[in-house]
Amino acid sequence: MKVSINAVHFRTDSKLEDFINDKLGKMNGLFDGIVGSDVTLKLENSESPENKVVEIRLAIRGNDLYARKQCKTFEEATDQSIEALKKQLQKYKDKKRGL
Repeated sequence: MKVSINAVHFRTDSKLEDFINDKLGKMNGLFDGIVGSDVTLKLENSESPENKVVEIRLAIRGNDLYARKQCKTFEEATDQSIEALKKQLQKYKDKKRGL
């Protein structure tokens, strides 16, 4: 699966990119129809400490799944986004099977 990571107005370190690649790589084991993913990392202009936003678009055959989470750290937001995508992926698989 091809993972594209875009950081808006800042540069990511390799540790964060490796973390995201590792987490998204595990999604391939859940469903083999995943074509690729686009990850966007942003810093919101807010006063609260929860200003890190992760948006993940998972490209699968016939559809795209999308999750956006805002947390204190990019790692936490990535984890929450991937959990949301896992739920969406399970629903998609169940729908495809006719359950």
